[in-house]
Amino acid sequence: MDYKINNYPIEAVLPHDHPMILIDSLEKYSEDIGCCQVTITTTSNFFDPKLESVPSYVGIEYMAQAIAAYANAHEKDLGHTVAIGFLVSSRKFKLYTPQYSLGAVLKVTVEKLYKDDSGLSAFECKIEQNGELLSEAKINVFQPDDPDQFLAEQ
Repeated sequence: MDYKINNYPIEAVLPHDHPMILIDSLEKYSEDIGCCQVTITTTSNFFDPKLESVPSYVGIEYMAQAIAAYANAHEKDLGHTVAIGFLVSSRKFKLYTPQYSLGAVLKVTVEKLYKDDSGLSAFECKIEQNGELLSEAKINVFQPDDPDQFLAEQ
């Protein structure tokens, strides 16, 4: 598999601003796969100081942001601008840990299963730490050609 490493800052491939950027970096990507990293710190969004962790259900947003980073890196490679997308649904969201502990370095991998002409895509997603599977889901997203027009019509 040929991975690209363009070293885009995460702010350049996510349509969010801080503090809503929850992932740290897009490490590499290929035609169908993106790999991102999140390190759990005391300043991580949703960090619980009593439990010294982030609840694992936040993983669904880590996955969604990894999909956006992957998709927008491809858009930037083509000279296009970063666009917003919409998380439509998730299936089979499984959590194998109740939380992501302080100091954990999470690998968030998203693999495109398909994309149709309407902008609907499906991804197989997983979060791992040191090769151990912590969370997984199938996520459907929608990226319209013109997000502003789409939102105006809603």
